[in-house]
Formats: sequence, structure tokens, C-alpha cells
Amino acid sequence: MSRSILIIDDEVSIRKSLTGALKDEGFSVSCASSGDEGLECIRKNVFDVVLLDIWMPDKDGLETLKQIKTETPGQTVVMMSGHGTIETAVRATKLGAFDFVEKPLSLERLLIVLQNACNIHELTVENSALRKQVEKNKLLIGNSLAMKNIQDLIRRVAPTTGSVLINGENGTGKELVAHSIHALSNRFNKPFITVNCAAIPEELIESELFGHEKGAFTGATQLRRGKFDLAHGGTLFLDEIGDMSLKTQAKILRILQEQKFERVGGSETTSVDVRIIAATNKELKVEIQKNFFREDLFYRLNVIPFHVPALRERKEDIPLLAKHFFHEFCNAYQKTPRELTGEALVVLTTYSWPGNVRELRNLIERIMILTSPTEEGEPITAAILLEHMKDEYADQYPEEKAAPLSKSLRDARQNFEKDFIVKTLEAQGWNVSKTATILGVERSHLHKKMKFFGIEAQ
Repeated sequence: MSRSILIIDDEVSIRKSLTGALKDEGFSVSCASSGDEGLECIRKNVFDVVLLDIWMPDKDGLETLKQIKTETPGQTVVMMSGHGTIETAVRATKLGAFDFVEKPLSLERLLIVLQNACNIHELTVENSALRKQVEKNKLLIGNSLAMKNIQDLIRRVAPTTGSVLINGENGTGKELVAHSIHALSNRFNKPFITVNCAAIPEELIESELFGHEKGAFTGATQLRRGKFDLAHGGTLFLDEIGDMSLKTQAKILRILQEQKFERVGGSETTSVDVRIIAATNKELKVEIQKNFFREDLFYRLNVIPFHVPALRERKEDIPLLAKHFFHEFCNAYQKTPRELTGEALVVLTTYSWPGNVRELRNLIERIMILTSPTEEGEPITAAILLEHMKDEYADQYPEEKAAPLSKSLRDARQNFEKDFIVKTLEAQGWNVSKTATILGVERSHLHKKMKFFGIEAQ
């Protein structure tokens, strides 16, 4: 899909030459000859970037920029002028311009600016959608005490600028915590940039993080902005930071201390305002003892520590998570909703989930994809789950234990149900009405269950 550019310039020759050059580069181009005409175009259409001339009759570019930012704050605007001064460029930046280019325009320079501006626009749109999603769905699903504590900590931490270090097993939702912190912060309308430190080769990690100058190494055919540069004003999420080399750790530490860096192959210092959120599945204090991780970097990152518990440590959240994922994939694959039977719930809660929430989500997606037309809307039984989980269950429950497990299914269900009710009551301060609402049952039905299991209200 081509990226859309709106050119606002009163000079016909500029509009014509820019239109031809940008179309040759694959952009979709629209034009306006005045500030008012440009504003009308923006009201009717969506553009990735607006290329706005400063010196125009009637309404100049700075006045037009101010009105654009008032009406559509998220619009990315690049200013251009043949009579530019530092004072004008600073004023344009303060009014919200992404960048400033001088006439006569260098096509190479302009293309780099537009490419970067388009990338930032996409990130802004994505982060805006993310914020709405966080506010609507809270993303972090769970009513367990552990998840409530995490959600409360996110709300308290998000408005600050403190560095965050998230620890937890793979698949527990560390990136969701990072997204939630950013989406609820004052930086929500700025970029959220992710770097998977374990997936980038050692020889490329510095270029990825800090960018490089043209000609810095073989293949560096043009200047490239790094992740720190792209995250300016927003949040940089360093995933699996425990896999980062000591050499790169030293450079990260310096940036955290000075908020400055140099691109690979360059000597110019770039200042940035970036909030760091890091995550790891390793015990960094153990890595420090092995000399695999810098102690000073650990304490610089660990201003606000988060621990995301494994799913086996919060099994009371499994029914809610399962319901959420079934709803998600029913909509995604246009399937008729299916409910879990009580015995199926026992299967889910007796399994230890080594892959955590990600494994549960994958299982439910697999079930929904493989649901035949005749099965749609039918309850999901323990037998159906075990069929889809036979390999995983076989690893966890050897064959000699499988028979006793299936024979005592009723007992297992009752034991789980009692334990689940007690934990939910405890989490709600033994408020029966709130607990009944969370469990999705009538208050009178919950009272009967409590009497049956011998649970006395505290």
C-alpha cells in the first residue's frame, strides 16, 4: 500500500516537480495551492505526511501548521522553505512540525525525511489504537490477586519516567505489561519501539539501536535512524535484555546516563528523550555473578521492578483467559461461540502450562480453527481438550498416571471448584455478591455451593 503525501505550496512549479518525483518513488500524492485549501483536504482525507511550505500569501505555513495541529493533533507535518532561519525552524518544531527542509530541495534528503515521517505516523496511529485497546480490554486479563497487583502498579508507574525492568517466564505477558505502561503514560501519543535483543545478530545490534551514517560499513547505502532515535519522546522496549552483549550493555548504560548517542560511523552527538522498559526471562542477579550482565546497568534499569507470574501460579485466571480467547477467535474466524464444560475446565486447571498464557492462547486458537461445521456451538468437553492436548498431557502425565486421573475426574472437578471458589472469595475480601458476579453465577447458587463444600463466610 502506497503512502500518501499532501503537498501545500502556492508555487505551481514546486507542486508539479515534487508530485512527479514522489510518484516515481511510490508515494500517492495530492496537492493544495493554499493553507485553507490544504486544511480542507485534510478534513476530507487521511494523509501519512503533509509537506507544507512556510512562505505563502494570505495564510502562511506556520499559521496553517498551528490550525492543522489544533484540528488533527496526530497529523505528521514536514515544513519546507527557501528562506528558512534557525528561529523559524525552532518555532515550527515547537508548533509540532516533525522536521524542516530547505529549498532548493535535495530529493535524497527529502526522501529520507518523508520515509522517517511516514514511519513515525504509522507508529502514532498504532499506539493510539493500542491505547484504546488497553482502555477497553485492559489487555492484562485476570482477577487473581497477583494480576490485580500488577494492574495497580501499572496505573501508579505509567505517568512517571522511571525505568522499568520486567521479569517473567516466556509467554507470561511481559510485552503486554510494557504496552500497558506506555499506553497509560503521558507518552501515549509518541512512538512505542520494540527491540528483541535476542533476535538481532551481535554485529548488527549497534546499528539497530543507534542507527548508522551513510558509508559506515558495507551495505550502508544511506543514513539510517536507529531505534533510540525513532523512540524520541516515547518508549523503547528492550525485550530479552539478558541476551545483550556486555559491549552493547556499556553503550546502553551511557545513553541512560547522558540521554545522548552517536550513530555508527558518525561523530555527531544526538540527544534523545526516551523512557526505557526492559524485560527478561533470566535472573539477572545470577547473570551478574556469572559476569554476563553489568551490575551498574541492572540497577539503572531496575528502578521499578515488575514480576509477571507464571500461569500455573494464578490458575484462578484460566477460566477468564479461556473465555477471552474463545471470544477473540470466534470473532476472528467467524465461528459460533463454544462454552467449556466443567470437566474441560478441570483439564485446563490441572495442566501446568509451561508455555504460559501464550500456550493457552495457541491451544484455543487451534481448537477454533479445527472446529468443523457440525461442532460449531457445541460445548467443549474434557475429551475434546485432551485430544488437542494429547502430546502435552502425555509429557506431563505418564501413561501409568493417566487412568487414575481420568477415573477421579469428578473428584478433581470438585476439589478444583472448591479451591477456586475459596480463592475468589479471598481475592474479593469474602464479598459473596462480588464473587458471584466474577464467577458468573447467581448469589443464591454460590451460597448453595459454599454450603455443599462446607465453605464458611469469613
